[in-house]
Amino acid sequence: MPIPAHSAEALALNVLSWLVGNEELLPVFLGSTGASAQDLRDRAAEPDFLGSVLEFLLLDDSWVIAFCDANSVPYDLPVQARAVLSGGADVHWT
Repeated sequence: MPIPAHSAEALALNVLSWLVGNEELLPVFLGSTGASAQDLRDRAAEPDFLGSVLEFLLLDDSWVIAFCDANSVPYDLPVQARAVLSGGADVHWT
């Protein structure tokens, strides 16, 4: 059963907050997405942007584990939230 959209957005905002507080990972996120600090403020309420935050987190299992452990979140919840924010479509890179 998918999580509600408002829960997916709330989780993505928590991920964004976690990224902002991570001095090592925030520059990687900004560099890989092309987002600026202003974009973080301006676009934080946009589902597409929040989806990109979750996409970034899901690039590395160690990031998922670190976020989930720090926030007492089940390890599979970020992928569920990403699916909700992307409209249920799976992303295939090949």
